[in-house]
Amino acid sequence: MFNIHLRPQPYFDNMKTMSKNLTRKQRDLIAIILLTILGAFIGWVYEMLFYRIDQGHFIRRGQGGPWLPIYGFGGLFLTLAVYKRKVKPIIVFIITMIGSFIIEFTTGYVLYHFFDGMRLWDYNVEIWNWGNIGGYVCIRSVLIFGVMGVLYAKWAIPGVLNAARKTDRKKLLGLFIPLSVIFFGDILFSYILRPLLFK
Repeated sequence: MFNIHLRPQPYFDNMKTMSKNLTRKQRDLIAIILLTILGAFIGWVYEMLFYRIDQGHFIRRGQGGPWLPIYGFGGLFLTLAVYKRKVKPIIVFIITMIGSFIIEFTTGYVLYHFFDGMRLWDYNVEIWNWGNIGGYVCIRSVLIFGVMGVLYAKWAIPGVLNAARKTDRKKLLGLFIPLSVIFFGDILFSYILRPLLFK
């Protein structure tokens, strides 16, 4: 005779439940991507308001939807820098300033010199452009980004992480999947395919 040890039914019920749930790492990954999208949206709102002050009227910012990818990836950089770490606000401020300086200068320089003089922003013609370097970056921009980084790290990052960890799986994926497809699809089309196809 075979000595077969049968596991109690609750074991199989728990396995089914686990297979339907998302792990902590999966939820955190979703939160990080959502934070990237949130950062891009916050950046778009900031620029819409700033250029309203600068120009006296609203100017459409970006090439596609209501987001600016450079802010999103800046938010991603900041999220990864402070994720699961206790970082003092002054350190976040400095990290954000240095990170935004590198991202702005590098992106602005590459776009201008390798994409037929393309400029998505130009500090040469903006107000409060102290310490302007080639129109790519200025002191005002990195100071504002430093403050935004502190607020983002204090409220946005823990808020989105906590929400992603507690939200029902279907609701979380129902938000995450279409939003990420639209966001990354828009970036692919507006910033890569459209310039190549419609020169």
